[in-house]
Amino acid sequence: MGEARRRAELGLPRRQPKTKTSQRDDSPRIVSWLPITEKQKNQFYSITIRGGWIGIGCVVLAWIVVRFVGPAVGWWTPADLR
Repeated sequence: MGEARRRAELGLPRRQPKTKTSQRDDSPRIVSWLPITEKQKNQFYSITIRGGWIGIGCVVLAWIVVRFVGPAVGWWTPADLR
């Protein structure tokens, strides 16, 4: 049974359509003439900090592979061990 029929049989009013909620950013701007808000600034900071840590992790992982895994598997020999 459809929702409309069920509501009609129970004497309930029609369902109101959902209104779209505004995703507008009402946080204050950094500078009045620049269209960047405080919330966007904080999001930028958090994304760049996370990206920096991911980059540091990739460098450490690459160093471990180059220094330890590669020579252990026999892919190459480090110059300081010849």
